Amino acid sequence: MSVQETTQGNIAIAPLVYLVDDDEDFREEMVFGLSRLGLNVHGFGSAAALYRAYAAMPSGIVVLDIGLKGEDGLSVAAHLRASQSIGIVMATARGSVDDRVAGLEKGADAYLVKPVDVRELAATVIAVHNRVNRHRKVPPSPQIPQWALVEGGWTLIDGLGHRLRLTVSEQLLLGCLFRERGNTVERRALVEAMGADIYDFNYAHLDTIVSRLRRRANKSNMLLPLHAIRGQGFTFAE
Repeated sequence: MSVQETTQGNIAIAPLVYLVDDDEDFREEMVFGLSRLGLNVHGFGSAAALYRAYAAMPSGIVVLDIGLKGEDGLSVAAHLRASQSIGIVMATARGSVDDRVAGLEKGADAYLVKPVDVRELAATVIAVHNRVNRHRKVPPSPQIPQWALVEGGWTLIDGLGHRLRLTVSEQLLLGCLFRERGNTVERRALVEAMGADIYDFNYAHLDTIVSRLRRRANKSNMLLPLHAIRGQGFTFAE
């Protein structure tokens, strides 16, 4: 089987594909198989790793497992779909009707249930890629967000015309992350920045604050580059 490629001029260019699955054996098998079929594919074991790669080089297609450790595939799909023109393929062991519906509602263009044959995955990736490209409007020049805290740190702007008024907890958290922009800030340091007791604080509440902030940013059409680094903390990395 040969994979159909998109063409620019006389040069065939395979779409860039990011595959996210914390099952190392499956991930390596799919990356190897898809690469042999002509796709430009890179594998990642977590949402955080995907976000770092995507910030540096956006892909045309993302293949997601739902049951990821940390941020799950449904959350990733919703986050990417909020403000990106991208093809999303779910490849997961969760095959119930409810799971399929949830995946499609979160933004998946296709839903495959494991075990997945690499040829079927390749054909699905290309079909989704071609469909997305037919409807994609190419902007005259890319707009790069320029994130800043204004009005005394109480309003987040992205330089693209979007604004988000912050709560007290969000303002203190983002203020700390902005001071260390691009670096990982430990959870303990974030709790201290919010003026809480590091010994009595419920650290699960920190994840709740971040999750709520992402949802509110998405509703304001802002793709917030706020990423969780498993076992360490958070980073605001553009």
